[in-house]
Amino acid sequence: MLFNSFDFLFFLPVVFVLYWFVFKKLQNQNFLILIASYVFYGWWDWRFLGLILLSTIVDYSLGIQIKKTTKQRKKKNLLIISLVFNLGLLGFFKYYNFFIDNWINAWEAVGITMHKSTLAIVLPVGISFYTFQTLSYTIDVYRNKLNPTKNFIAFASFVSFFPQLVAGPIERATNLLPQFYKKRIFNSDLAISGMKLIFWGLFKKVVIADNCAIYVNEIFSTYEEQSSITLLIGAIYFSFQIYGDFSGYSDIAIGTSRLFGFHLMKNFNYPYFSRDVAEFWRRWHISLSTWFRDYVYIPLGGSKGVKWLQIRNVFVIFLVSGFWHGANWTFVVWGGLNALFFLPLLLTNKNRVHTNNLAENKRLPSLKELFQIVFTFCLITLAWIFFRAKNVNEALSYIKSIFYNQKIVYLDYLSNIERYSFEVLFLIPIFCFFEWCYRSKETPFEGKYQYANEMIVLLLLLVFGQFTNHTNFIYFQF
Repeated sequence: MLFNSFDFLFFLPVVFVLYWFVFKKLQNQNFLILIASYVFYGWWDWRFLGLILLSTIVDYSLGIQIKKTTKQRKKKNLLIISLVFNLGLLGFFKYYNFFIDNWINAWEAVGITMHKSTLAIVLPVGISFYTFQTLSYTIDVYRNKLNPTKNFIAFASFVSFFPQLVAGPIERATNLLPQFYKKRIFNSDLAISGMKLIFWGLFKKVVIADNCAIYVNEIFSTYEEQSSITLLIGAIYFSFQIYGDFSGYSDIAIGTSRLFGFHLMKNFNYPYFSRDVAEFWRRWHISLSTWFRDYVYIPLGGSKGVKWLQIRNVFVIFLVSGFWHGANWTFVVWGGLNALFFLPLLLTNKNRVHTNNLAENKRLPSLKELFQIVFTFCLITLAWIFFRAKNVNEALSYIKSIFYNQKIVYLDYLSNIERYSFEVLFLIPIFCFFEWCYRSKETPFEGKYQYANEMIVLLLLLVFGQFTNHTNFIYFQF
């Protein structure tokens, strides 16, 4: 079920009314959330509900056993079982065909032909997200950061919580699970802030991301025929498409959670106003970057030790993060590029320089800050080309055409302005203006201009919203 669908428009109010006015007891509310979450997920394909249930039962049982066990070796073995099960499940559904194809290609490269026997495996939506969420539970129980729950309904609701089930934020058990134990009382202020986030997230998705997607899809599918300036515009559009799409989903997820009295972590913090790549990754997909930091980077040694170990850890974290996104070498290259962009900051010990808000208490950034923002955006956009391309060769060809295509003519783009989107060139600056002016707030719907901003966004939503030509959320494929 999509957040930007009429199905969800009907589903959400029904669950909301039942939750607050019929199922008033805590256990009943948790049970309703569980049923609603399974309906929400099963709307896509009910057959994969068994995977979520299996993952829930396994980690629920292992958490209890890890706590009961007094021998450290046995505790570790139980944790290994959880890691093998969850990562094995993820690996089979997400990477089986990838490894088989690459194994066959490797043998064919030395002249040995092998028969392909790949399976028609369908990737379950959201499997990368809920497996990481359950892993955080068993790891934190093993580390004695969390007591295991014996309330199966609460745990199953935590694993399958429908607002963030299929594309995050990836919640830690230490934050979300305890909220299922506490009695929840309707808070009108929390609900209103949730509605504002849903409204803003919907704008990001159906106005910014889906309008950009129309032209991104056409430009990338016909990139060999396009001029340099059109290809450059296509890459910039994709940067805004993926940001509007993914941060829009996160806003809707966080806002929806608030309607039911839950608090989810912030997942995006105006990343395109970053002054370097390190700051970008502190502001982009925060739930995933902090997950890898706490469960992979720090156990490897983090930023401690000699410099070459720090470099190794950075490359490990970015390459693993890239591979997490999908079974394609493009994602590995994307992760490697971000590691390379991060490397100069690490070597000069400047990766923690920009931890404050940009141009705090100022209307405009300095010229130096503006240059830093534009330069960082260019690096990130370059890497996004690999993220969007079908394969590495296509990405390289696309980039080469940007720099070497002889049709670098401004009039060439103007001649195709109707084809390549006057409306997007109009919408993106408006979006950036709102983001900049309200970068210290959650949404533009705060302060003395909130009602005017709401009317402007509503008008843009009604005029430019892609409600019939909408696309799936990009991160559903991960």
